[in-house]
Amino acid sequence: MKSILIIGIGSIGERHLRCFQSTGRCRVAACDPSAALREKISSHYGCEAHASVEDALAAGPWDAAVICTPANTHIPIARTCVAAGLSVLIEKPLSVSLDGLDALATEAESSGRVVRVAYTHRSIPTNIALREIVQSGQLGSLKHVTMVAGQNFPAGRPAYASTYYAQRSSGGGCIQDALTHLLHLVEWIVAPIETVYCEASHQALETADVEDTVNLIAKLEGGIPASFTTNQFQAPNELTLTLHGLKGSARAEIHRQRVGLLFLGDMEWTWTPLPTEERDATFVRQAKAFLNACEGKPDHLSTLAEATQTLRVNLAALQSSDTKCLVAISH
Repeated sequence: MKSILIIGIGSIGERHLRCFQSTGRCRVAACDPSAALREKISSHYGCEAHASVEDALAAGPWDAAVICTPANTHIPIARTCVAAGLSVLIEKPLSVSLDGLDALATEAESSGRVVRVAYTHRSIPTNIALREIVQSGQLGSLKHVTMVAGQNFPAGRPAYASTYYAQRSSGGGCIQDALTHLLHLVEWIVAPIETVYCEASHQALETADVEDTVNLIAKLEGGIPASFTTNQFQAPNELTLTLHGLKGSARAEIHRQRVGLLFLGDMEWTWTPLPTEERDATFVRQAKAFLNACEGKPDHLSTLAEATQTLRVNLAALQSSDTKCLVAISH
């Protein structure tokens, strides 16, 4: 069995720990500076818990680490883990800057360690099905992409204002917290983003002075226009991705767990419902894929290079929002 160290055991870290443990394929341990969290996790999940990364690494050996700390700490911790011989799964967003990414890529490649980034939408059945439709070519040449999403973020994360979310510098705000998932999903299914124009504003969330509402227009590789609309305060929790090709259209209604097709000449959408799943199912599927990667088997998770591309888009969206200008993705 693999030994997995979960670094940072707040809300998302606890979910990762629980879901990795449920695979039955690994031994898990926790790492967090909070004594209260360590006591809670240790007693509830029956695992060891360490106060620092240094203490945890010394207590190893570990096969891999899952990094669930604020985004500005991801790369230094990942590099420390890779240097100690661990593979890493890094929570999104990958970082808040490009600093250290080239070094991490070089160090991971030279050591043979696996680096993956936890863009969970790649593990959702509707999205996997939509990607397969695109790859089959049945829609013809894709010409337009629209993404509409939103949720009541405080309902699920009532303490958001006291977490990373409240500061852009730690990965907070709608662009780095929510929109990044949507940007990465479209890049995975369709093509990389080349330019963005972004309007973002703080509309409703109390006690956190970061953007909670975003409208973004993008151009994908191949000249495909795309639009993204999202906010983090609306009543319904919904996410719809629609792709239009020369032969037909496909739509994933992720909140309804179904995928639709409508070809030229059809009058109605043909819907394929997918099995209803609880949220943990996505994270368990992701955990199994990461364990596969660590064992040298194929996996569907985001590579470091793919997540770096999305990070460049995140940064361009922030720059566009600040400057009110169209921004090209730099490489």
